Amino acid sequence: MFQLHLTGCSKVINIDALCRLMETHGLEKWANQLPEQLQQIMQARPHGDLDRWIAAIDQLPSLDAKTIQLNSPSITASSENPPSIEALNKIETLLRQLHPWRKGPYNLHGIAIDTEWRSDWKWDRVYPHITPLKGRSVLDIGCGNGYHCWRMAGEGAELVVGVDPTQLFLAQFLAVRHFLGEQWPVHLLPMGIEDIPENLRAFDTVFSMGVLYHRRSPIDHLYELKSTLRSGGELVLETLVISGEQGQVLVPEGRYAKMRNVWFIPSSATLAGWLERCGFTNVKVVDETPTSINEQRATDWMHFESLVDYLDPDDPSRTIEGHPAPLRATLIATSS
Repeated sequence: MFQLHLTGCSKVINIDALCRLMETHGLEKWANQLPEQLQQIMQARPHGDLDRWIAAIDQLPSLDAKTIQLNSPSITASSENPPSIEALNKIETLLRQLHPWRKGPYNLHGIAIDTEWRSDWKWDRVYPHITPLKGRSVLDIGCGNGYHCWRMAGEGAELVVGVDPTQLFLAQFLAVRHFLGEQWPVHLLPMGIEDIPENLRAFDTVFSMGVLYHRRSPIDHLYELKSTLRSGGELVLETLVISGEQGQVLVPEGRYAKMRNVWFIPSSATLAGWLERCGFTNVKVVDETPTSINEQRATDWMHFESLVDYLDPDDPSRTIEGHPAPLRATLIATSS
């Protein structure tokens, strides 16, 4: 068995289990190189706090979960006999060492992790429009700590691979997995889309949610997404957009909502045209929703600034820089 051990800890990224699943879903090419690839990534991109985060996870007590809920707003693990107050206090103290918690919510044995984002709201907007995930292989690009990956597994996906280079999100995923158990076909890899082998052409469904506007070349990102999908596979693309007609694109000078790495924010019509230009078919804009300060906000589990701090206090329809306030769209498309 190959397991990628994280320094000083029994917690691992179980690559052996993942590779077995990948080999049954047409991903042998990636499975063959993944162990060495991950070793190289972890060695080349060390994070100074990773050992501390992993040490906290390693202290989490083992609790039997009688009930696991993956298809409810809050990813939940609960026991028939609730843990003692002392055990709950210990768990909460350790989980808070993984601050900030941005994607969720979670409820782990009665500890409610109220994350910055109500990620369930996004899922509720996206889910009615996608091809049912039962039996499908799924890739989630920029998955954060894996909240939506668990929701995908809850809908019956046979393989869910989330990729995100932020190692804090990996630590949070491992903490959640500690309580949900190892039996789920959900895996998070600490890498970006640029680390995925070219022309896999294997996944049934690929999600890219909240990623496109961070890419310097959005067209290249769309081609990268297409290369991961089998012919006839489905792309679920969720991103910031602006109101406007075909051809309109906002290219912020400097920051957008205090974010440095925002490059292109197209109108939905423009983005649909980009997808068609890249060879996608059946392109549909299925949702447009402004982001509210109730969906993204500071909480007891995320103490930093959030959306309310990014908006003009005198005109919340604009960002603090004067750009249109966040509007998010979801598009569905088929890979040729």
